[in-house]
Amino acid sequence: MTIYFYTKLDEYGNFSNFSKHGIEMVGLWWPTVEHYFQAQKFVCTSYQEQIRKAHSSKQAAELGRSCKLPIRKDWELVKDEIMYLAVLKKFQTHDSLKEQLLSTGSQNIVENAPGDYYWGCGKTGAGMNKLGKILVRVREELTTLS
Repeated sequence: MTIYFYTKLDEYGNFSNFSKHGIEMVGLWWPTVEHYFQAQKFVCTSYQEQIRKAHSSKQAAELGRSCKLPIRKDWELVKDEIMYLAVLKKFQTHDSLKEQLLSTGSQNIVENAPGDYYWGCGKTGAGMNKLGKILVRVREELTTLS
């Protein structure tokens, strides 16, 4: 069986980076994984702070996709690991989320994002599903530590 998630309202919507489960990273509290992830695209700390203070994960995503400032040169090399560390921290921080993730056993997890062929499965299902794979990796790590 495969677990699909996309919006915060789905049964497994808490797996979304937009879910309101904050994390502490680099000595700061980030309202969502999306806030943290989008801010890491930039070298400019004042812009990172603007993203951190965004009133919603949607606004954080929009700021992160802005072309006003250049994205850090190594972004393509580091983005997967940044996402992994943030998602791991989310499930380490929130016990109820950790329990929900562990309860999925060995099931495949897919971000059913129709417009995202990198982090999700895309409209056709042929996407790379990087976020789903990160969730499985986090689940395996948390299972080992439990």
